[in-house]
Amino acid sequence: MTHRWSHEGSPTFDDRTAAEEWLSANWQDLVDAGVDQVTLLDGDEVVYGPMSLHPAD
Repeated sequence: MTHRWSHEGSPTFDDRTAAEEWLSANWQDLVDAGVDQVTLLDGDEVVYGPMSLHPAD
């Protein structure tokens, strides 16, 4: 299946590792664009999430 994050405009990835690496490198850009949380999807199935992009208090 194809992995992607639940925000509009998410690229697609061949595997979970590539999706997680992309999020690690781009989470601040997502926050700056107004994205508060994401869910990792494999096709239409939830892998995990929702996950906040903001630091825990």
